Amino acid sequence: MEMFENRLRKNARHLAKWGRRRGISCYRIYDRDIPEFPFIVDYYEGKVHLQVLSGELSDEAVKAVSTALELPPEAVRTKRREGQKGDSQYEKTGKPGEDFVVTENGYKFIVNLDAYLDTGLFLDHRNMRKMVGEKAQGKRFLNLFAYTGSFTVYAAKGGASTSTTVDLSNTYLDWAKRNFELNDMDINKNIILREDVNVFLDKERGGYDLIVLDPPTFSNSKKMIGTFDVQRDHADMIKRCMSLLSEGGALFFSNNLKSFRLDQDALSGLDFSEISGQSVPEDFRNKKIHRSWLFVKP
Repeated sequence: MEMFENRLRKNARHLAKWGRRRGISCYRIYDRDIPEFPFIVDYYEGKVHLQVLSGELSDEAVKAVSTALELPPEAVRTKRREGQKGDSQYEKTGKPGEDFVVTENGYKFIVNLDAYLDTGLFLDHRNMRKMVGEKAQGKRFLNLFAYTGSFTVYAAKGGASTSTTVDLSNTYLDWAKRNFELNDMDINKNIILREDVNVFLDKERGGYDLIVLDPPTFSNSKKMIGTFDVQRDHADMIKRCMSLLSEGGALFFSNNLKSFRLDQDALSGLDFSEISGQSVPEDFRNKKIHRSWLFVKP
């Protein structure tokens, strides 16, 4: 455990300076750096999200995190993540947890380290959020599978003329609304829709300049029609999104399936490039945490 504690301390010192220079206060400190200690440690402004990927999470591990980061033990929130996939971010832990506000690049987000398997802010999408914000000026923005709406916050604060945020979960759309209010966004210019993305795409007729499509790996929610499998369904969904874009419009597509293969044959004729090398943040040791592409409509 001493090796784990020493690595944490070293990483934390470097990343604290790194984060201050960039205006980033939430980051990944430890990402299975040492195989004998299969943990993920994320820092959220004075609190820690500690996840164990295999084996048991011992009191010694919590103590090591607390000591290395100079935080009280109660600031370390623990979860097991072994075997989780698909709609895991929607899984409740049975704990109410505590909502608190963190900042990223000057924007504010509500997170909860206890109530759900995930926290409300995916740190691995930090770079892509910034990319979206930088492209958003004057654009009509669409956020699909929006979760807690962080992409929409970046787009709106980046100057998007309008936004539409679509998700099937009332819990997460309410969370998104609170994030919008926290960032002083005009709710009349930033529409929130509770709807199955497939149903939305079937009836929508276009009028967007910038779209984010970040679907789950798999979903069989009782609220939706049929099932969704990102490997099976991504090409069709991408093509339907592209049909909604104006000329010169852009689509960001991302997913977290480790074995994912983009169906280039089905997508032939479209203008796209992989941007995973730019979208995965430098604090992530796992450079395959997600894969992402940018599609542009001529």
